[in-house]
This record gives sequence, C-alpha cells and structure tokens, in this order.
Amino acid sequence: MEQLPVGMGARRNEDIALDLLKFVAVTASVGRPTSVTAGFVAAGNTKAEDQVSQLLELYTRCLRAVEGK
Repeated sequence: MEQLPVGMGARRNEDIALDLLKFVAVTASVGRPTSVTAGFVAAGNTKAEDQVSQLLELYTRCLRAVEGK
C-alpha cells in the first residue's frame, strides 16, 4: 500500500475500494435481504453470515481492481 501525504487530496486504495464496494452493493443489491411481496416468498433467504461473506468477497475484488491486480 502506498502512503501519500495527507491533505494533498490523495486517497488510500482501501478507501477507494470501499467507495466502489458501496456503489456496487447498492446498484446490485448485494448484501441486502430479499423483500417479500404479496403472495411471494423468496426461495433462498440468505443468512446474515452469508451476506457478510458476500460483502467481504466483493470488497476483496474491489481492492484488487483498484490496485490493478
């Protein structure tokens, strides 16, 4: 990880990856429980642990993308 002087507008790769994660998660509804609509029940209700695992995997992928790996 490269450290740049604070105050020069530089951001760490981790911060950029976190912003990318937020964008992708909101856009793709990753990590959110499925909503139930009238008469329909979601077949695969995901557990909180599964949602956390999905988000951590997505963060890892975002960080690799930011680092260019």
